[in-house]
Amino acid sequence: MTAAEVEIPPVPPAASAAPAPAARRLAAGARLAWLHLRSRRVPAAVLALALLAGALRAMLHWHLMSGGTLDQQGPMVIEAGAAVLIAITTHSPFGEAERATGRWLPYLRLGAALALTAVAVGALQLGATGASLPGGVLVLARNVIGVTGIGLLAALVTGGLLAWIPPLGYVGFAEYALNEAWRNPWTWPVRPPADRGAWICAALVFAAGLVAVTFRGARTSLADNG
Repeated sequence: MTAAEVEIPPVPPAASAAPAPAARRLAAGARLAWLHLRSRRVPAAVLALALLAGALRAMLHWHLMSGGTLDQQGPMVIEAGAAVLIAITTHSPFGEAERATGRWLPYLRLGAALALTAVAVGALQLGATGASLPGGVLVLARNVIGVTGIGLLAALVTGGLLAWIPPLGYVGFAEYALNEAWRNPWTWPVRPPADRGAWICAALVFAAGLVAVTFRGARTSLADNG
């Protein structure tokens, strides 16, 4: 018998990399989203939103701030607090490294901002259920989305951790506008629910904030020019 007569078993072809099952891809996506939310302290923000809803409920039930302009000022401050929480969650603990490697980062930013805004509106509306809220849920929703937009835009300049400053400053300005009976659409927190100009202003600010935080993200440091 010669070496030529020895049959060498054929080497099986390498198995082609089969696409991951849909369930595995879904699980990986869910884990990525959860890690993103945890890194932004979104679970803590949801808990804080629940506490704000409870505070709104107590304020309306026991009339803690009532009489004159206080009827609007109290809920306005709580709605601004909800918007501030959303803006703070734009802070990234990873900075430039996350931007360079996160292919899904823009989608995660957008999804987190939209989801938290919806949770904020829903939680506050639940807290106001059965109580007399000035302007109703329409004014509540308009205030939350508009002031959230200010916070998201502010995060590009100040960073997420300091993004609370411009929204609270705007609410202070809105309270002044309320006392002075201003009717400008950019003072949307003090306008009636059917004011179309106020809705346009709030929606435009919110849309601009979403676009900015989706594609640019919050500033991570004073030296961040990217």
